[in-house]
This record gives sequence, structure tokens and C-alpha cells, in this order.
Amino acid sequence: MNAEDKDSEQDDREMSLVEHLVELRSRVIRLLLAVAVIFVALLPFYDQVYTLFARPVLSNLLPGQSMLAKDAIDVFLTPVKVCLFLAVLVTMPWTLYQIWSFVAPGMYRHEKRLMLPILASSTILFYLGVLFAYFVILPLLFLFLGGVQLEGVAFMPDITNYMSISLRLFIAFGVVFEVPIATVILVQMGVVSIESLKAKRPYIILAAFVIGMVLTPPDIISQTLLALPLLILFEIGLFVAKRVQAKTEHEDPDV
Repeated sequence: MNAEDKDSEQDDREMSLVEHLVELRSRVIRLLLAVAVIFVALLPFYDQVYTLFARPVLSNLLPGQSMLAKDAIDVFLTPVKVCLFLAVLVTMPWTLYQIWSFVAPGMYRHEKRLMLPILASSTILFYLGVLFAYFVILPLLFLFLGGVQLEGVAFMPDITNYMSISLRLFIAFGVVFEVPIATVILVQMGVVSIESLKAKRPYIILAAFVIGMVLTPPDIISQTLLALPLLILFEIGLFVAKRVQAKTEHEDPDV
């Protein structure tokens, strides 16, 4: 342990288990209040919120096609659920800040310097994954499905099923876009090496398509469109991890 770490450790006040629990409860309450405020603010506009949410399918319906609500209550509950999901999504930076504030007192200064860029970049990447699913994956998926014509069958996407599929894709692509961050962290922690990851590329390619099958609806389009970005992001993670490792070794030759 170097002098900087010792100074950081001495500056941090030791907390009892009860104090940790009280602090955790405080952070959770702040998080829930933020979600509740955004949720309540969105509720009066639930119709516009759902219209925006459903634009990838609405813009790809053929003339005469429309969306369907199997149960009357779905017309109200589905937009409300979308508002709640959007509130959680909007408050994600606040969520990460609360997590950071809770764990930061027990971290060394060099760990704090590493965590802040990780939290910022992981937030941005998650949002990019959600936007990629919204602007690219969903329109392509429903453009394909809307163009499939079967005699005697009307294509009318159910609003509840659409919400379920969309949320799965948003979360899946948001998580997948974290691959570069995960790769850098694993390499920096010494869990894996860059050389071993390069050697396992064939297995990673196979795993990417398996993950696409598990996390997306059962169609080849969304599965492939999840696997390909996953592989690209993996390569980006390798490149960044190599640069970070080289910089670390240059600053501290003993690493």
C-alpha cells in the first residue's frame, strides 16, 4: 500500500453495520423519490409517451394496419408501464451516482479515479445501446414483420407484446453495449489477459450468437443484429484495454 492509499484510508471514517444500512436506506429512498417524481411528471402525457415509444412499429405499418389491445385495461396500463420504465431510464445517472456515493468512502484514491470514467462511459454506452435498439433494431424488425402477408391473417401487433419485446431489446442492447467496459475491467483486474481473449475469439463469436438467441425475440434479424454489435464492441474493448494496459505499464513499470 502506497502513501496515497494510506492517506485515503485514514481520511475515511469507519462505519458500523447499522450506519451502512442507514446510509443505504437513504440512498435507496433518494433513488425511489427521483423515479417517482419523473414518473408522476410523465403520467399526464402517457398518450404522447406511448406514441413516441411505439413509433418504430407505427411508422412501419402498412395502410389499414393498426396495433391491437387484447384487454381493455391494457389501453391504460401499458402506457403507464412505459412511463415507469422511462422514468427509471431517465434517472439512471442519478442511480449510478447514488451507488458511487455509497461505495466511494471505502475506495482508494486511485480506484476512485478509475471508477468515475467507468461510471460515466458505462452510462453513455447503455443509452447508446437503447437508442440503437429504438432507431435501428425495432424499425428493421417491424418493417420485416409488417411486410409478411398471409392470406386471411391481419397483422395487428399487440401493444402489450410490443412493450415486452421492446423493453427486452432495450435492456439487452443496453447491457451488450457495456462489453467494452467489462473487457477493460476484467483485463485491468487480471482476471483475463488480452492474449487469452484473442485466442478465444471463435468461442466468443459462438457465444455472441447464443446470447442473441437468448436475449432477443425468436427471429433471425434481431438475433443477428445483437450478435454483430456484440462482436464489434468486443473488439473495441480489446483495443481500449490494450491502450489502458500500455499506459498503466508505462506509468508504473512494476505492474
